[in-house]
Formats: sequence, C-alpha cells, structure tokens
Amino acid sequence: MREAYHEELALINEGLVDMANLVGSAMGMATTALLDADLQLAEIVISGSEKADDLQRDLENRAIAVLARQQPVATDLRVVVTSLRMTADLERCGALAQHVAKLARMRHPERAVPRDLRRTILEMGQLAQRLMAQATEVLITHDIDAALQLEKDDDRMDELHRTVFQHLMDEQWHHGVETAVDVTLVGRYYERFADHAVSVAQRVVYLVTGERAGELTASGPV
Repeated sequence: MREAYHEELALINEGLVDMANLVGSAMGMATTALLDADLQLAEIVISGSEKADDLQRDLENRAIAVLARQQPVATDLRVVVTSLRMTADLERCGALAQHVAKLARMRHPERAVPRDLRRTILEMGQLAQRLMAQATEVLITHDIDAALQLEKDDDRMDELHRTVFQHLMDEQWHHGVETAVDVTLVGRYYERFADHAVSVAQRVVYLVTGERAGELTASGPV
C-alpha cells in the first residue's frame, strides 16, 4: 500500500513536468505566431489549451484522491498541497500563452508588434520559454540552488518590461493607441508568465525544505 502511495505521488510530479513542458512550448509557438502573423500556429496554441486544462483536472483529481485515501501528514501533505498550487500556476501560464496567440489571431494578417519593438518582444518570449524550461528541470531534479537562481534570471524580464514602457512613453511613438494597448498587454502576459515560472520553482523549494524561498539564498545551506 505504501509503495503504491509513493508511486501516486511520483505520477503527480510527472504530470506537473508534462504540464510545464506543454505550457512552455505553447508560449514559444504563441510568440512565433505573434511576431510572424502566423494564423495557423496561433490556432494550434488556442485549440491546444484544452490539453493543459485536461492535465490540470487530472492532477487535481489525483491529488484530491491521495488526500482522501491516504490522509497524508507532514512532508507528504506538503507535497500534495504544493502540487495543487503548482497546477494553478501552470494553468495560468497556459492561459497567458493563449492570450498571446489570440492577439496574433485578432490582428492577422497584420502584425501586432511594430518593427522597433520586435527584438524586445522576441527576447521576452524566448526568456519566458527558457524560465519555464528551468522550472521544469527544477521539478525533475528538486535542485534548490537552481530554483533560487530562477528568481535572479527573472530580473531580465523585468528589465525588458520596463523597456517596453519606455518605448510607449517616448515622444517619437507613432504607432497609435491600438498598438500601444496591444504591446502593453503582450508585455504583461510575458511578465506574468515568468512570475508563474518563478513561483513553481519557489514552491519546489518549499516542498523540499519546508522553508520559503525568501528565507534561503542560493549559496546557503539547504
């Protein structure tokens, strides 16, 4: 019985890894769709969001079943509850990728991002995908130092987000209000996606150590 219980916990973690891979890939495709005005790719991301929703429901059902059947305590309870919270983070990431894809579809055949911001938005998209890949690796390895490093790597996303607003506030901005709204939303989508990736890593820190990420440093004892 105990072996089956731990196998169930392992399956929940595998599901989290699958979900993280899925939403990371979705954001990569959504970014390409946005910058290239690729309607077909945007539709793939939008229609594929149901798979992430299905994974979330399956993981939630598994976690609730473990709570009901096993009544875990201490560390095992922390694993189950933390996993439930991570599914919510990953679900939001999937929704944010879908928002990017929907913006690409709404502006097709035009491109939502003006030429002078394409490089910044491309870097934001690539960074968002990379942060989720790092969070996925943390889910697999439970490497606390790597988890803590993720928040530092997220600082670059904040810098890029500020760059977007600097463009919008520049007196030479000539792309109009509609494009300004589009770019503002896109920048926010990437920033929030990155925040959720960091949150996943921070939850792994808590899962492993029982301490909040803010209470630890990457160089300190774990």
